[in-house]
Parts: sequence; structure tokens; C-alpha cells
Amino acid sequence: MKTLIIIPARYASTRYPGKPLVELTGSTGIKKSLIQRSWEAACSVKGINKIVVATDHELIKNKAESFGAEVVMTSEKCRNGTERCAEVAERFPDYELVINLQGDAPLTPSWFIEELIESMEDTRFDVATPILKCDIKSLYDFLEDRRAGRVGGTTVVFSNNNKALYFSKEVIPYTGSKVKNDFDVPVYHHVGVYAYRNHALRNYKTFNEGVWEKWEGLEQLRFLENDIPIKCVEVENKGRHFWELNNPEDVNRIESVFSQHGIE
Repeated sequence: MKTLIIIPARYASTRYPGKPLVELTGSTGIKKSLIQRSWEAACSVKGINKIVVATDHELIKNKAESFGAEVVMTSEKCRNGTERCAEVAERFPDYELVINLQGDAPLTPSWFIEELIESMEDTRFDVATPILKCDIKSLYDFLEDRRAGRVGGTTVVFSNNNKALYFSKEVIPYTGSKVKNDFDVPVYHHVGVYAYRNHALRNYKTFNEGVWEKWEGLEQLRFLENDIPIKCVEVENKGRHFWELNNPEDVNRIESVFSQHGIE
């Protein structure tokens, strides 16, 4: 399948304004912006035909072009990354598959996306997304954020057939004090990457913002509210801790992973 990766990057983030331009220090002390590290993550994926950064802000455009990225300017009216991807996908109708690699996920391993693309051979689904079973450390990171009143990563519950049932910024399902080891953890971290067939993005633009989407602030819920199934593709971190940059406190978490795994 001819595949396009789009990296949506918004300057006016409610929780972290200017987030794509935040500099992250790698294992050798080299500083690179969040948008550059996300673009480099995209460049490591095999079998991709094109990669573009999608933004509505000149500062992000200039930064992305400075390290060689192709940039597509989009409307300021886009309310989320999927709407931004839908606008860009209209300009590239010959790409059958569109990958939304959100610009705050520089720790996304290439195999997450490669396995996601492979999963789209299943023609029953027009949308798919990776999920990662939490270990105790990840679960505690989620719970720590919630106790501190921070919105951290997203969790997901799904059916026996891997259809997403619900996504939430709360930690679902409820675990209480029952979890004693990694094996017991029933929580799955939703990795902020999506694969869409091009026509699914066109349909998305015709739907109104949903009730769940509005309350949770999660764009993928618009698909579920309109009976568009999302396939959950379980991936393995292979020893690498995965986390997105959601809040300023996440910078240290991400830089520690760079240091641990020798990511420059």
C-alpha cells in the first residue's frame, strides 16, 4: 500500500503552548526540538513513501524546514490532528494509507508503525491504532499524573476481537490495589499513532464533534461515536519505555529514556 506519514504539529496547545519547539537533550548532550525528534522517528520506519509535517504556524514550519522536513500548511480551524491529517490527505489522494504520527511522540519505535501498517491488510477495518500493555512502572506513571491533576497518556479497553470499546484520559479499567506485579496489570496504554484508509479521513470530516470526544478531548472517539470500528494492534516495547510529551513534567521522563537507550 502506498503510505504517507503525516506529523500534525500545533503551536497553540492548551496544556503546553509551543510544545513542538521544545528542545530535548539526547544521550550525548545534543539538543533537538520535539518536532525534529518526531520527524526522525518517522524517517526510521520502513516502507514509507512520503513524510510531511502538517502545521498552521510559521515558527513550526520554519523549524521543520531547517532540518529538511517537507511541510504542508493547514487551516487554523483544524480542531485536532485527525482533522489536520484529513486536510493534508485531500492533497495526496493517491496514497491509500495515511499514518498519523502525532508530533509529541518521539519515543515511538519504528516497529510500532510497521506492525500497524501490516495490520491494515485486514480489510474489515478502515482505522487502526497501536496499544501497549502497561507494566507496573507505566501504571504508576499514569496514576501519579492523575493524583497530581495532570492529564497524562491515554488508556483503552477493547473487545476479544480487538475492536476498541473506549479510550479515556482516566486510567481504565479501575485497578484499585489489586495489581501486585507486571503480569497482573490490565491497563493498556494507547499509543498516539493512527492508520487510516484515505476514505476514512474524508468521512471523518463530515462528522460533527461527538459528546465523548468533547468531554475526553480525544479525537478518535468521533469514529466510535459514528460506528466506525478501530482495530487495536497490540505491540511490544522490547525493553524501551514509551511515553508521550503531554506536560512539561514529561521532558525529564523522555530525556531519561534517551539516556538509557543511547538515543542521540
